[in-house]
Amino acid sequence: MITMTIAIGIFMKEDYAIVLDFLPRGYSGMRRPEPIAQAIGTNYFSLLELVAKENVNLEQGEEVYIGSGNRDKIKLIKRRIGKNELTGVALSNLEEVVENLIKRNEKKFVDFFNVASTITPRLHKLELLPGIGKKYIQVIIKNRPYQSFEEIEKKVGISDIVKIIKKRVLQELEGNEKYNIFVAPSRKRFF
Repeated sequence: MITMTIAIGIFMKEDYAIVLDFLPRGYSGMRRPEPIAQAIGTNYFSLLELVAKENVNLEQGEEVYIGSGNRDKIKLIKRRIGKNELTGVALSNLEEVVENLIKRNEKKFVDFFNVASTITPRLHKLELLPGIGKKYIQVIIKNRPYQSFEEIEKKVGISDIVKIIKKRVLQELEGNEKYNIFVAPSRKRFF
């Protein structure tokens, strides 16, 4: 079963996150300064505010463990945040980190192309990807299964599938999409 098709209401837990920005003294004007990291989850692209343990310095682009059990650098996950709450530094790192996560998890995204189905009788999950219309969907379905991004691009005639997926992830991070296929929603539908 592909992890992107999840029932509504199930909490999507991240075990690892990539640091987008680290503020050793927290945000300016905080009553109780604490070391804050803004990060993105590696599985569901959840934007998170993390509190680092004392005397820990985090680097931009560093992967940190945030799952259950003993965390070596992170004290707690403070909350989920919106893209509009990211610092300028975090925002400037976001696109590159998202692209790297897509490339790193190629199999997961290729599997999406292999199993994507309809959401409603008139809407297919693949249509949610920028630039993918009904004609491309027919070609994608006809040529299944795929083993790599390169194979999808070659068989379907689409260029730079990573860029297409990244654009969709960034759209979903805005929080305005009716359906999410890659980003863990706050309270919206996730397919």
